[in-house]
Amino acid sequence: MMIVSFQTESSLEGSTVTLTYNNSQQATGGDEFYWYRQDPGKPPEFLISHSASGTPILEKMSGLKIQVEGKQINLEIISAAVSDSAVYYCAVKPTVTGNKKTLYKNLWINRKLHNIH
Repeated sequence: MMIVSFQTESSLEGSTVTLTYNNSQQATGGDEFYWYRQDPGKPPEFLISHSASGTPILEKMSGLKIQVEGKQINLEIISAAVSDSAVYYCAVKPTVTGNKKTLYKNLWINRKLHNIH
């Protein structure tokens, strides 16, 4: 299953920008979230991964904050700059349950369009 949603955000340079991913279900302890950004004409670039509680696992870019509120996952870009304008993605690492002989694959992608003015 793949769920894609779009959100466009505009903000002033220096402000905090919040990008929201709405998960289809309550995040559980085994879920991991991966955020990427993509500049025009370039491949996606990894930013940060975190657990269902919002605790960072690996962070490549500073100035980011994660908040998890039920099914809603927020990525905050602190002191956003024009150079932060990009398409942002959130991917969820699924948890396999039930019949272990069969792999159930779930992929969620949330596409964020972010423009700083």
